[in-house]
Amino acid sequence: MANRPSLPPSLYTEEYFRTACEGFDEFNETQGERLSRRLTAAFEVAAVSPGMTVLDVGCGRGEIVRHCARLGADAYGIDYAPVAVSMSQKAVSHETQAMGKTGVAQADAKVLPFPSDYFDRVLMFDVVEHLYPWELHTAMIEVKRVLRSPDPVSGKPGGLFVIHTAPNVWYDRYAYPFVRLARTLMGEGKKYPANPRLLNVAVNADVHVNEQSGLSLWRACRAAGFAVKKVWLDSPPQNRSENRMLAAARVALFEWPPFRWFFEREVFAVAEKP
Repeated sequence: MANRPSLPPSLYTEEYFRTACEGFDEFNETQGERLSRRLTAAFEVAAVSPGMTVLDVGCGRGEIVRHCARLGADAYGIDYAPVAVSMSQKAVSHETQAMGKTGVAQADAKVLPFPSDYFDRVLMFDVVEHLYPWELHTAMIEVKRVLRSPDPVSGKPGGLFVIHTAPNVWYDRYAYPFVRLARTLMGEGKKYPANPRLLNVAVNADVHVNEQSGLSLWRACRAAGFAVKKVWLDSPPQNRSENRMLAAARVALFEWPPFRWFFEREVFAVAEKP
């Protein structure tokens, strides 16, 4: 339908997953044995433990499925891109220490091929920004369906929906123009294109169709019927050698509200069934 756009899976090639998708350096070096800093942070939030059932929506190269199974969880990955399914299957086949079961299939996040109340964890890492708003809403409703419900008899909590997305759209919209101006005045303007999506990975201009702020991600989860436990922002380490004035400004912008709401680059969320 004209009012319901969707990105074609052909955009997601092996070159994309090996040169642009978060964690590609670590994946190329270790075939998924080692996770990037960002994926490690998101994975730790999920607190996967033995005996759980876990679904990785948009599993990409498969390293998250692999690590979940290594922790003793039965881990399943779905992706709508055939290349991703193939790469994930290869990554999982290289895992020799897994205590849990694994499975990878081609499927649409908007129509998950699993029964209701099935998963203890559903992970959506670096996927949200690739789904148009209508797709994200539909996918989140499906995630809520397949998550385990709380058990009022035993008191066992329900499943958790763990999300990571980047960049924080408030940075691109409101903070980046000031960053670009400052860098231009410092003689570094050529490194900072007018479109922030072209700053590091040019292909993001084509595939990032729904970047989020902390507020918009909270609203998206609530609109799908989730109880949101927490939404927060983070940033990769800067590790820059700067004069005292710039270093002080960086501390203020990245650590003090309300500035950090605009300058932090990554958005995390944890939600559950109400």
